[in-house]
Amino acid sequence: MKEKLKCMTWGKNAEKGLLSDQCMDCVLGLNFQAEDIAPNVLNKNLQGILDFFISDVNAALEKDPAAKSLVEVLTSYPGIKAVLLYRVAHFFWELNLPFIPRYLSDVARNETGIEIHPGAVIGSEIFIDHGSGVVIGETTEIGDNVTIYAEVVLGGTSDEPVKRHPTIGNNVVIGTGAKLLGPINIGNNVKIGANSVVIDDIPDNSVVVGVPGRVISREGERIKRIDLEHADLPDPLNLALKTLDERLAKVEEQLSKIHQK
Repeated sequence: MKEKLKCMTWGKNAEKGLLSDQCMDCVLGLNFQAEDIAPNVLNKNLQGILDFFISDVNAALEKDPAAKSLVEVLTSYPGIKAVLLYRVAHFFWELNLPFIPRYLSDVARNETGIEIHPGAVIGSEIFIDHGSGVVIGETTEIGDNVTIYAEVVLGGTSDEPVKRHPTIGNNVVIGTGAKLLGPINIGNNVKIGANSVVIDDIPDNSVVVGVPGRVISREGERIKRIDLEHADLPDPLNLALKTLDERLAKVEEQLSKIHQK
């Protein structure tokens, strides 16, 4: 049995040709060779880390008026730390390397309070503001220019190894405490209000609030590229009550006219 374990393949997608078979001794000793990795895969992922580093840092500097310097952002922003560690973990995840990606994500969670599974796919210009309690699941896909606030959960609703987490479009703002659950699709230019629970697909150019989340407005035009007004949203319950008050006032007025006759 021991000999069999020593010769086991460890890359779950090794058949794709990304890595050659490795023995468990090599893996546990982190003693794999660079030539075992396809050069095109290695170069692509390394370049991706560098490109995303620039966009991630610039996103924080542009979207947060409190950000004063590059040094401050790199050393004091948990969202930036979590995303940069995710980029490295995702690099190893793409190479099918065991243990290290999940370990790095655990380090990021302990350091920042933000948990990003290394298998998630995240585009450029993401900004996680403060971010304590943010959870991003394994099969999550996030587009470009997305802003996420504290306690947001992009969670799964299945225990099967399938696509089970949300897909987020471009130019999306997800307010504090919002929960997006299941393999739903969130369109481009969407704002999701604080503490909303979204369980259905959301079309482009929408504003969503409530539990469960409801689309309360749609615009033909794009929202601003950087729009952080996730608290300045209509209250659908208040609007409904206001409408009822107006209708009741009209009924009372008509009844009053009838009685006067």
